[in-house]
Amino acid sequence: MTITPRRLARAARPLIQPVDRARTTRLVATGLLVVMAGLFALARTMLAAPGAAPGWGYLRAFAEAAMVGGLADWFAVTALFRHPLGLPIPHTAIIPENKDRIADSLAGFLQSNFLTPQVVARRMAGLDVAGAAGSFLAAPRQGGEQGRLAAGAASLAADILESLDREKLGGMAKQALRQQIDRIDLAPLLGQMLQAMIADGRHLPLIEALLAKTAQTLEANEALLRNLIHDRANALVRLVKLDERLANTILDGIYKLLAEAVVHPDHPLRMKIVEGLEQLAHDLVEDPAMRARVEGMKAEVLANPAFTDWLDALWERARGGLLAAVRGGGNGALSGQIGVALADLGRALQTDRQLALLVNRFARRTLVGVASRYGSQIVRLVSETIRRWDARTVTARIEGAVGRDLQFIRINGTLVGGLVGLALHALDMAL
Repeated sequence: MTITPRRLARAARPLIQPVDRARTTRLVATGLLVVMAGLFALARTMLAAPGAAPGWGYLRAFAEAAMVGGLADWFAVTALFRHPLGLPIPHTAIIPENKDRIADSLAGFLQSNFLTPQVVARRMAGLDVAGAAGSFLAAPRQGGEQGRLAAGAASLAADILESLDREKLGGMAKQALRQQIDRIDLAPLLGQMLQAMIADGRHLPLIEALLAKTAQTLEANEALLRNLIHDRANALVRLVKLDERLANTILDGIYKLLAEAVVHPDHPLRMKIVEGLEQLAHDLVEDPAMRARVEGMKAEVLANPAFTDWLDALWERARGGLLAAVRGGGNGALSGQIGVALADLGRALQTDRQLALLVNRFARRTLVGVASRYGSQIVRLVSETIRRWDARTVTARIEGAVGRDLQFIRINGTLVGGLVGLALHALDMAL
């Protein structure tokens, strides 16, 4: 992925803006604490003067309590992210010191509250997936809020797909595909497909192509065959030049046989090929030994490193195609003839109750199955991602998200503390 200045600025904006706002609010909270200290010094000085007015006592009580409340909340807020004043006080710098535990707790929270089959089934029960998909597919280019929402959702999906660990996510997808292939009973499936081809006559073009390819191969290697016949002939045959005639006879006979088999549908050679295909189809469905051999070959293919490389390439193409589709907007997968077909599907999803019921049921069962089979792997991916972040990154991201609200705690603590001190001083004066 090419990192342009615009992309970098867009990616950094959600992190930078909250930190800047938190910094501004932090300055306000600190400034308010300094003001309280100034008021306390002023009130204490004025009370020391002869004939001081009683109001200075109320001001001193307010400022004194406000300083205590502000300092206490400053310590509490600072202790979440770092050691106050750089001192290694116990139970401070809570977030960076407990980064791994926070990652595990967050992963456990996600799994317990979002990725259990019961929760997913309950959430999906009230969702009309078919209706939502139908509305989008029927009018994918419409403007307004829905159009902006669709564009934003596509951009978000692309950002999430690009940010996730490619190897781990790809490993999950490839492992799921490998397991599905391993579960397929391949021999009966191939046998039934071959039987259907023979019954419909779709095997005839295949036989003709095989015969034509055999003739082409024979013609391309004619010199090699002639040399082979010449080498295998005895010296007497070569002496009287019969080897060339023998080679011509053999090759002409083979060419004639192949040509007649191509032209005549009832040629014995074609009949033999059809009989062989029928027997193969029968064995694939009925013969346990043949089925075992096919399963063995399938296991060898799945264990072959070349198959793993093919899966890697397949995953990269699928991932690249998905990114191109969600990034492409109107010029992507929802344009042209495909877009027309998808629009028809969207209208069917909106109007056909039976189809909508089947789609919603399939979506619910699929998501419940994903949560059941892969929920632990998904939350482990979240946990391991956070664990790989350094403590400074975790602290900056959390502080950027909630730091501004925490600084308001300091401001509120200063003001509430001052009001409590004022009330206590008033009560003390009344008694």
